[in-house]
Amino acid sequence: MDSLSIIQNRLRKELDAMNEIIVSSLATPNAMMNSVVSNYLKQKGKQLRPVMVIMSARFFGDVTDDVLHAGAALEMLHNASLIHDDIVDETAMRRGRSTVNTIWGNHIAVLTGDFFVSNALAAGIRTGNLQVISALSELGKELSLGEIDQICNAREHHFDYGSYFEMIRKKTASLFRNCVRMGAETVGVREEVYGPLLDYGEKLGLCFQIKDDIFDYSPSAQIGKPTGNDLREGKVTLPLLYALAEGPQQEAERIRGILRRGDLTEAEIADAIRFAVENGGIEYAYRRMREIEREADGNLACYPDSEWKDAFRELFDYIISRDH
Repeated sequence: MDSLSIIQNRLRKELDAMNEIIVSSLATPNAMMNSVVSNYLKQKGKQLRPVMVIMSARFFGDVTDDVLHAGAALEMLHNASLIHDDIVDETAMRRGRSTVNTIWGNHIAVLTGDFFVSNALAAGIRTGNLQVISALSELGKELSLGEIDQICNAREHHFDYGSYFEMIRKKTASLFRNCVRMGAETVGVREEVYGPLLDYGEKLGLCFQIKDDIFDYSPSAQIGKPTGNDLREGKVTLPLLYALAEGPQQEAERIRGILRRGDLTEAEIADAIRFAVENGGIEYAYRRMREIEREADGNLACYPDSEWKDAFRELFDYIISRDH
């Protein structure tokens, strides 16, 4: 059993209660919406983000109803972003099941995503905590801007580390950062106390996205998306960025030319993947994650030893080591 599964088992009571909040929040008198939501909730996934909300609360205190509503709010907002992403990317499958847009079409999928957003805000309001509501609104902006940054990076052919890390900070790490923030806020902890754990969550989120990006260069049935999918969408991620910067520059310039032209063929995608792998891109991405992990561990140094401090370390290692 992996580290995340062990943590989930320790939090099973809290997660079950949170999922009941999600189900009841999304219940409506409309039979179609109920059918869409019911089908979607069958593919809950790892629920890593609400796990982090509850872990943050455990780190500083006890889990209350406010913590569970904050976790439910964040999970519904996250799922809204996935539903909308699937429409934009024309994704047919997620977590081994047909997406909302595939089954019901884009119109229903957009409305379903909006419905999740509205219920996320309602769950946040149930906490009565302005910091939770602020975190949700800030998160919505960051997620949107991260996606826009990714589109701009692809269209404007930004092949640099700075643009990449700023994009994944908004697109992914902001979500993990706010998991910590919401868990701590709902148990009444001051920001000067939870600040170091906030930075820890952001670094964990950076590594989550880097590992997701590595999967694009490594075929696996468990991942659920084809190799090279990012490149098909014009997205140049860390392994290839490294190879372009450090590999043989004549070949690197040839690959840059292919990327600038866009609409890569399957042969060109395979060529770019080969170039990244052969020139150490995967190894560099793993080294960079371990560097970030060591930096993150420093954020925990100010806190006393505890089972939840250990759990956060175990979760970080799981993020880097996971195979899907």
